[in-house]
Amino acid sequence: MALYSRVSGSVGVITLQNPPVNALSAAVRQGIVDMMHRALREPEVKSVVICGQDGKFCGGADIREFGAKMSGPPLVPMIHMIEAAAKPVVAAIEGVALGGGLELALSCHYRIAHSKARLGLPEVTLGLLPGAGGTQRLPRLIGVPAALELITTGRHVTAAEALQLGIVDEVTDQNAVDAAVKFAQSVEGKSLDARRIGTFPCPRPPDLDAVFEKVMKEVRRSARGAIAPVTCVQAVHAAVTLPYAKGMERERELFSTLFTSGQARALQYYFFAQRAVSRWSTPSGARWDTSKPRPVRKAAVIGLGTMGRGISVSLAQAGFSVVAVETQEKQLLEAKQAVSGMLERDAKRRGAPLAHGNIKYSCSLKAAADVDLVIEAVFEDMALKKAIFRQLSAICKPGTFLCSNTSALDIDELASQTQSPELVVGMHFFAPAHVMKLLEVVYGPRSSPEAVATAMQMGKKIGKVSVAVGNCRGFVGNRMLKPYLEQAFFLLEEGATPEQVDQVLEEFGFPMGVFKVSDLSGLDVGWKVRKADGLVVPDSTGKSARIQGGRRYSPLGDLLCEQGRFGQKTGRGWYQYDKPGGRVAKSDPWLHRFLEEYRARHGLVARRIDQQEVLERCLYALINEGFQILQDGIAAGPEDIDVIYVLGYGWPRHRGGPMFFADMVGLDKVLDRLERYHQLHPDVPGLKPCSLLRKLAAGGCPPIHRWREVIQKPHSQL
Repeated sequence: MALYSRVSGSVGVITLQNPPVNALSAAVRQGIVDMMHRALREPEVKSVVICGQDGKFCGGADIREFGAKMSGPPLVPMIHMIEAAAKPVVAAIEGVALGGGLELALSCHYRIAHSKARLGLPEVTLGLLPGAGGTQRLPRLIGVPAALELITTGRHVTAAEALQLGIVDEVTDQNAVDAAVKFAQSVEGKSLDARRIGTFPCPRPPDLDAVFEKVMKEVRRSARGAIAPVTCVQAVHAAVTLPYAKGMERERELFSTLFTSGQARALQYYFFAQRAVSRWSTPSGARWDTSKPRPVRKAAVIGLGTMGRGISVSLAQAGFSVVAVETQEKQLLEAKQAVSGMLERDAKRRGAPLAHGNIKYSCSLKAAADVDLVIEAVFEDMALKKAIFRQLSAICKPGTFLCSNTSALDIDELASQTQSPELVVGMHFFAPAHVMKLLEVVYGPRSSPEAVATAMQMGKKIGKVSVAVGNCRGFVGNRMLKPYLEQAFFLLEEGATPEQVDQVLEEFGFPMGVFKVSDLSGLDVGWKVRKADGLVVPDSTGKSARIQGGRRYSPLGDLLCEQGRFGQKTGRGWYQYDKPGGRVAKSDPWLHRFLEEYRARHGLVARRIDQQEVLERCLYALINEGFQILQDGIAAGPEDIDVIYVLGYGWPRHRGGPMFFADMVGLDKVLDRLERYHQLHPDVPGLKPCSLLRKLAAGGCPPIHRWREVIQKPHSQL
């Protein structure tokens, strides 16, 4: 709804009321229309101010209405009515003016913003374009290049940048509504002909075709198959080449195309999934709404390698007091310099004060004696981690939470080394830890609800999306990665090349294919794990090299590592690079010969493998493991898995996540293809369809939001 009041005698103030962000619901739109009519009718009112309650102008359309039948006044006619008003209308922007909220502000004749306000058109992140004149008005106001950048990225801008671009007329540190009322009084009675953006001619770059061709090329490359950014460019092109009314028609056509697309559905699902993961639960009955986190003011990070440095930076930037511990003197000095550089670069980029003072360095574990929470971030060695947890349990004050940044190891085994196993959880960060948004919070069978709640809350405070997951080898993300990697290796054995597999995955939307990722992270990382698991058999030939524990195994990665080919760090891996540390992957004739010799040695005949098989075997094996994880109670719902894969593993956002993708493809089709591939490869257990997938398919393939009803959770594998 919207409230109406008259202030200073002549100013009608319309206040949007729809907590938390005053979204433009049917009731709010109706309120704006009714109150505008009233303000225009009253002779005493000479000007109008539109604002939002609780210091927030408007967060845009109400996304909850997207799937429902439209009711209330449409947004576009409402916006045209405001722009056509005979009395000056001033937007008082506090907090946010996003999406439809900014389009509402652009329909006003003037815009006054508070200095801390953020503005933007983020519809592209929901698979849409600004559909209430944003693609037509913004380029008319600030020019084509600036408008294209904001609309195709969905980037938010500060009030200061909005002023510089020309989106707002004034910025104030004082109350924006008071400033807008004062401003409105100053323009009462003045002509509005030059203030209606819809009547402006759109600036036309002299080299129009070249500008749009260049932008379209860049957008297609960065969009990686997402259609909304490309469609946004087409809508802005209409602003430049068509009269305003025709441009609005084109915007509506393009919006309608996107609105019904599978990508928009995927992106909107993901929007809600990211919010759903904060409402966590565990099989033991602990829940987000009944488990209270304990305050953490001081935290310690143990081990200042790549991960420990990134975690320290994240904590310091969020205002935590940090004790950073590295027992090796030389590494401590290197880490101190590296962390300082990271903090300086970030402060410069954000225009924020340096957070140096928040970190104290030490080479002794005893420095962690008085902290509230410890994050251990030494390398993946269970014996080393157990020794550290034993020491921390003796050193730290009672009640200190002990967390491990392990990416796969057993949290309960670590907890068993401590006096208070209920205080132990995993906090699995993703590299680089100060950049990547994902945090897997791993609860063991003895982790207390308070410990889980505290780790989840801490993740939120440092700007992460925290997902609570159960304790098993690899947790959710890395456990699902294993069958995906296995299939990629098997495809090479059967006749594919790294270039072919990577190209298919990149065309699907991954930023990098599986073999490029392997080269980037280092082939030796997985090799070390496989050696520890007893899978690597040196100098083994014949069939025994390709069967381990009764199941198919590919030693290809092991053989490359034995040749010293660890990826980018050595300049050779699945690809070749100009030099060690090089970044540009090039096809390597040596590797192709190696694969031919390997197949000949093992009696394998190369066959033609098409794109569909590459995609289905890699993705469906990963998805199948996801269903097993749901069945085991390791993840509470499909949303948890999808958020982990989008934020941590590069799954294309416009495809929603692996479990959403399975729902879109059709569970019966995924089941059918897995059954076929398992018949062809009976020695690959990862291709045997999970019983939960069978159950869902047999139950008529219910939509993804109904899966939780089917998932039986009276027990857990924990």
